[in-house]
Formats: sequence, C-alpha cells, structure tokens
Amino acid sequence: MARFEEVKTMFWGDGSYGVQPPLTDEVIAEAEQTLGVVLPSSLLDLLRVQNGGEVSCDRDAYPSGQPTSWRTDHVPFGDLMGIGHRSGMVSVLDTPYLVEEWDLPSPIVLISGNGHHWIALDYRKCGRQGPPAVTWLEADSGMELQLAADFCSFVEGLTASAFFH
Repeated sequence: MARFEEVKTMFWGDGSYGVQPPLTDEVIAEAEQTLGVVLPSSLLDLLRVQNGGEVSCDRDAYPSGQPTSWRTDHVPFGDLMGIGHRSGMVSVLDTPYLVEEWDLPSPIVLISGNGHHWIALDYRKCGRQGPPAVTWLEADSGMELQLAADFCSFVEGLTASAFFH
C-alpha cells in the first residue's frame, strides 16, 4: 500500500470533466458551513492539487471485502467530486440535495457516485468534527459497507480496476 504523500502526486487522471475552479480558503469555509462538517485535511490536500475530476486509472477502484451490486470484490472510484459551483458539474456542495433526493443517511458528504451508488465521507459515528469513515452506499437496496476508517486510508488503498478483471 502506497503512502498518501506518494499517491497525492499521481492521484489525478488526464480528463478535465468534473474539475472545479482552484480551491480557496473561502470555498472551503463555505463548504464546511453548508455541509455542517469539518472536511478531512487529506481530502483538501488532494483538492488543492486539482479541485475534483477524474482519478488516475491506477487509483480507480477500492477493494470491497464483500460483494456489492457493482462487483464481488471492488467498488469503482473513477472520479472525486470537487468543491465549487461550476455549471453542469456535481460538487460536494450538492450533497444536501442528493441526500434528500436519494434518501441517503446523514450526516454524510458525497465524494463520488452516480445516484444508485455513492462513496461518502460518513460522519454518523465520529460526529461532525470527524474524522469520517469512507462508506459505500447503495440507494436502491439500502446496502452500506464501510470501506476505510478515514479518507487518508481510503486513498492509500485505492488500486487499478484492471487488477480485478
């Protein structure tokens, strides 16, 4: 397993879809106020390099440890939501709306997903100050699976989806 500092330098893919404007302290403060949580510093470190978008194909999956509706051995992580208001792009700031729309638990912060399944920072056990676990949520079935104890461990555990095929 790679250390976070090593992963941070090669985390992002080449695509520009989903990339928000550069992250500022003001945007972080707005996000934490809107979401009512303290965001993990490791997440903010990645978003300061690039504010959301596609992740590297070497980091686009996480071993699940148990079957999900996606696959028997991993979950997808093709992108990481940024923080911002760029038109036509989903952002972590959309979490309150998406939680209500998809009837998801709270407090969480959605960081990746497509509606039917999500990867979220899960603040239900740790409280709004964190650090949150990283949880896989399936909106249709209600399935929940904790993937990692915290965001840093999650990033360190990411691997290539090609490994699973």
